[in-house]
This record gives sequence, C-alpha cells and structure tokens, in this order.
Amino acid sequence: MPALTRNARAAFTVAAFTICLSSLIVPRAAHADDTLDGQTQNPAPDQSAASDGTGKVSVTVGGVVFDRSKNGSGGSAGALTSATDWTPPACWYAPKYTPEQLEKERLPIWAAESTGYEWDAQQRDRYVNGKPYKDFNKDKTGKGYWWDAYVNESFPPGWDSCTEDTFWVDTGDAPPATVKNAITPQILAELAYAEIRVPGTKVTLAPADTTKVNLPTWAWLDAAAFKPVSVTASVPVLNLTATAIAEPQSLQIDPGTSDAVTYPASGACAVNGGRIGEPYAQGKAGQTPPCGVKYLRSSGDGSYPLKATITWKIHWTGTGGAGGDLPDGTFGATQNIVVQEIQSVNR
Repeated sequence: MPALTRNARAAFTVAAFTICLSSLIVPRAAHADDTLDGQTQNPAPDQSAASDGTGKVSVTVGGVVFDRSKNGSGGSAGALTSATDWTPPACWYAPKYTPEQLEKERLPIWAAESTGYEWDAQQRDRYVNGKPYKDFNKDKTGKGYWWDAYVNESFPPGWDSCTEDTFWVDTGDAPPATVKNAITPQILAELAYAEIRVPGTKVTLAPADTTKVNLPTWAWLDAAAFKPVSVTASVPVLNLTATAIAEPQSLQIDPGTSDAVTYPASGACAVNGGRIGEPYAQGKAGQTPPCGVKYLRSSGDGSYPLKATITWKIHWTGTGGAGGDLPDGTFGATQNIVVQEIQSVNR
C-alpha cells in the first residue's frame, strides 16, 4: 500500500486527535519541566504524556525522554544558535504502539468514517485483514511494536519528511532499510542538542559599567559558572541513548562601536585554565589585559552595547560507542557600557 499523502495524513491526524480528545481522560498535561526520579525530563514534541498523579510521567512506548539534570540553568540561560544552517530533525520514526494500543486508536477513527470509506477500507485491509498484517499483530504482543512518525513541529517541514504508514518491527530487529529517519543514536544526539541551555554570558568588567576613554577595561568570566553542560536523550524501549555535550571554547567581544580596540585584536578570548580572561587585581593598571577592550571615544549621553558571545563546541556520545561532532553553537548577551572623558584640572 502506498504511503499516506499529505492530505490523507493530515485528515487522519485530525481525526485521531478528535477521537482521542473525546475518549481519553488525562489527569494533567505534561510540561517541559516534569520530573522523573529527581531528574528533569520530558517527552519530545508530538508525543503524548500524562501524569499518573504521583509525579511520574508516562509516555508513548517509543517516546524520547530527556535528562536535563546537567543542563545550564538560571534566568539568563538560553538556547544555542548553530554556527551553520543546521537544524534538529524535523521528524523521526520510533516505536509508538503495542498491538492493543494501535487497535484502540484506529477502530474509533474508522467507526467515525471521518477519513472516507475507501481510505478506511484500505486501512482495515492493511492492519486487520492480512494485507499484510492480521488483527493488528495481536498474536505478536510483547514481541515487537508498531513504529510511527514523531514530528518536531518547531522545525518544519514536519510531516513532509515522514510519510511512511505505521509499520511493524519485531523486537531486536532493525526497521526496514527503506525507512528514512528511523531513530538512531545520532538523531537522539541532535534532539538533545536542541534542548541544551547554556548560562548567560554577561562578563565581569573592571572598571564595571562605566569606564574612561583610552583606559583598558579588563573582561573575564567566572570559572565556576563557565563549565560544560549536557543533555541526554533516550528511547528506553530500544535501549538507545545519546548525550550531547557543549564545552565553552572562546569568547568574542564586540565593543558596540568602531571607536574601540579589543584585546586580543581579534576580540576572541580563548579558554585558558578553565576560564576566559583574567580578573583584574590591584597593581595591574599598567598591564594589557589578556581579554578586554579600550574605548577611544566617549559614549556621550548614552552608552555602548558591548556584546559578549561564547562559542560552544558540541560533541556527542551514544549507545554502542557511537559519537562524533555537531556544529558549534553560540550564545551571547549585551550589556551597556558608559564611556566618559578623563577629566583634568587646569590651574
């Protein structure tokens, strides 16, 4: 049977959603920061989840679960921007239903006749009448799962990338080679990448907030907050896991005006000894800062928007020794710097 067309899949999805709303009682919707066993986790987009009232979150059989316990936190934390045009997977295939769950979902949809008699008949043939599956494969309960698409609505084209009909895979077998986007450790790593949050990049300055023309301003980041972060994504039913790790690589300083000199000249301050830059201390006034800026002109009645952007190097490890690199990511913040003329006294 051919794969679902865009219109057929859209109609089927609407019908499924309508039937589920009318027949399913959900105690509480799952949110991004639901917790399981003390670790911050949540289902991936397009994945159903509900609490059982004890704080545990149940997800569809092949749902992706995120562990964010080692992620960046705090009000200033934010998502990385890829240094390339890379985006996370728009959709992927993974186990979604047991035979009984698929039957429970499909029968009400067919009974409602919302997708048309011809389509319903084709579906019954495929999943019930042995063309090629019989009675939803209930004779294989516990020996495999029905696989279907999970769609990341935040990254189109979504359904356009996953048009396969729901298909069966026996436990321990790989999905058919013809199926693109079947879940792998690398796909999990890419989904984990999208969930990474890194700490804010407000640098410490000396002098702070207000400086003088032609006076070197030292810049550095607190080493305690400047450390690697990671997110782990897994599909428990498949024993697949991948962790995306972001490590700080360099700090780029943009003074907010061309009337300035940066240290070093490129404005890129490298990580050194687990920190970026060097804290100013008494007695260093005559030294050149390893990381900083010198403004050559007053900001007048306003200020200059100094932007500090950190480049994070991303790599991942996964089940079976898999691993590799993902595109670098950046995250920046702007702080206003007042630059004043040095006042002199004439006698």
